[in-house]
Amino acid sequence: MRAALFVTCLVDTFYPEVGESVVRVLRRHGVEVEFPGAQTCCGQVAFNSGFRAEAARVARRLVEALEGADYVVTPSGSCAAMCRAYFPVLFRDDPKMAARIASLNAKLFEFCEFLVRVLGVDDPGARFPARAVYHSSCHMMRGLGVREEPLRLLRAVRDLELLDLPYSQDCCGFGGTFAVKMGSLSEAMLEEKLRWVHETGADVMIGSDMACLMHMGGRLRRLGSPVRVMHVAQVLDEGASRGDGV
Repeated sequence: MRAALFVTCLVDTFYPEVGESVVRVLRRHGVEVEFPGAQTCCGQVAFNSGFRAEAARVARRLVEALEGADYVVTPSGSCAAMCRAYFPVLFRDDPKMAARIASLNAKLFEFCEFLVRVLGVDDPGARFPARAVYHSSCHMMRGLGVREEPLRLLRAVRDLELLDLPYSQDCCGFGGTFAVKMGSLSEAMLEEKLRWVHETGADVMIGSDMACLMHMGGRLRRLGSPVRVMHVAQVLDEGASRGDGV
């Protein structure tokens, strides 16, 4: 099986180690991973700010870069949701482009979604001794409809105690440009989210969107918190070196 990695802006620019973990995990499960060098931003920031013409230009370029792949995998529920939910909106008056988008979206998956729904992974072959909570990001949960897949994978990681995070469905307060335009409200939402994380006594906070993890991780560092912030792919990757492998 072959899949193209849609790495996303944040991972490519700030967290390349997450992309590397995605590649290693996929390879362990028999996937040949390609990296289309022409890929761009999905256009979500421009779209959410009302710049639809600009968003359409980068969306078109991204479709062109990825549409030749057998499958497309991304470590971001947010970017996957942009492609599935809003690319059709951008090109609803362009039947040819709409058809190309539909074809791409039929083979585009968020990382955990791909492992569970496409590869049928029940045991990721990892061991990760820690007490952890999982943050359910808004776009992935509500926009993409992916809720149980990351939890299913994490519950199968040996020695990982997955704790219940109170109000786990609540937003962390990032929301892209929302955190800039509504800074005080964003900060209040963030503080409430992190209060619940600390009250669980977790060692690790795990998520599937680096935008959320960047937002929460930055505040945790400023607070001097010992809680480690990790993408699901990093847990599975690091845990594989301790586990039995696949």
